[in-house]
Amino acid sequence: MTLTEAKPKVLLIGNIDHAQKAWIALGASAELIESTATQRTEFIQECKDGKFDGVIALYRSIPSVPLTGVFDEELLNVLPKSLRFIAHCGAGYDQIDVHACSARSPPIRVSNVPTAVDNATADVNMFLILGALRNFNTGMNALRQGKWRGQPAPPLGHDPQGKTLGILGMGGIGRNLKKKAEAFGMKVVYHNRRELGDELAAGAQYVSFDELLSTSDVISLNLPLNKNTRHIISKAEFAKMKDGVVVVNTARGAVMDEAALVEALDSGKVFSAGLDVYEEEPKIHPGLLSNQNVILVPHMGTWTSETMLSMEEWTIDNIRAALETGSLKSPVPEQAGLQ
Repeated sequence: MTLTEAKPKVLLIGNIDHAQKAWIALGASAELIESTATQRTEFIQECKDGKFDGVIALYRSIPSVPLTGVFDEELLNVLPKSLRFIAHCGAGYDQIDVHACSARSPPIRVSNVPTAVDNATADVNMFLILGALRNFNTGMNALRQGKWRGQPAPPLGHDPQGKTLGILGMGGIGRNLKKKAEAFGMKVVYHNRRELGDELAAGAQYVSFDELLSTSDVISLNLPLNKNTRHIISKAEFAKMKDGVVVVNTARGAVMDEAALVEALDSGKVFSAGLDVYEEEPKIHPGLLSNQNVILVPHMGTWTSETMLSMEEWTIDNIRAALETGSLKSPVPEQAGLQ
C-alpha cells in the first residue's frame, strides 16, 4: 500500500471484549469503523445515511445480535454496496440469511468460527448430561431452600456407565462430546444427514434417526438450526423414545419443540432434561421453569475467557484473510462452491 492509497474499511458491530490487541493490530492495514446504534432502526438509519459507505468487511460480534436483529433481506438491502464479507463471531449463524447474502450481486461472503467453540460447548453438554442423569437439580433446589434433599427426597438418578448416548448432529461439538462421554463409560451412537468416514466417526456407530430415538438412554442435540431442523424433535419424536429418556440441548432452542418437551416431562416419558438454549431466549417456557427435573443454564456454552478470546481472534483472522487474499479463513458450508 502506498501513502496515497486509502486503507480498506472494516465495520465493527457491537464490542470486542477479549481480542482488543488483535483488533488494534488490524488497524495497521484497515480503517476501523464502529456503529453507535443501540437498536435495529438506528443501525438501518446509519446505513441509509451513508455512514458505512465503502466498508468492505463487517465484524458481527455476539453482543450485536440484539442491536441489529436478524441479517435478513431488509438489512442486507441497506448495507453498503461495497460490502463483500461478513465475519460472524460464533459457530451458529442461523440469524444470518446466507441464501440472501449469496444472491446479492456481487455476493456477500459469510464466515463463522466453526471449531473454536467445540471444547467449551461439549464441556457444558457433558455437565448437563451428568446433572440430568443424576437428577441433581431437584436436590440442589431443595438444599437452597433449607430442606436438604427435599421432602420427599428426589427419585434416584442413574449412572452414565453403560448408557447409550445418541448424538443428533455429529459435527465438531458432537465429536468432542463423544470423547468426553466415552470417558464416563457411555456407548455412543449418532445420526447425521450423511454417515461420517471411519476417522471422524472414531468408533461411534451410525444409526437411522428413528433408531437413535428408540435406542438411546440419553439424546443430545448438537445440530445447526435451519428450515430442515426446526422442531426436529417434537411430539411424534418423543413418542418414539425410551420411557425415562434424558434429553440435552446445547445447539439452538428451536431444534426442539419446547411445549412438546414440557408435555413429555410432565408425563414421565422424559426423566429429566438439561438445556443451555431456548426457543425464545431470554424468555423461558414456564413449564420448564416450574419443573424440578430440568437443569437450566442461560446459554453459557462458550462462556469462558479462553473460548471468547479464541472466537474473537478467529473472526479477526477471517477479516484479515478477506482483506489480504480475497477469501475467508472459514466460509460457511452453504457458500463452499460460491464463485
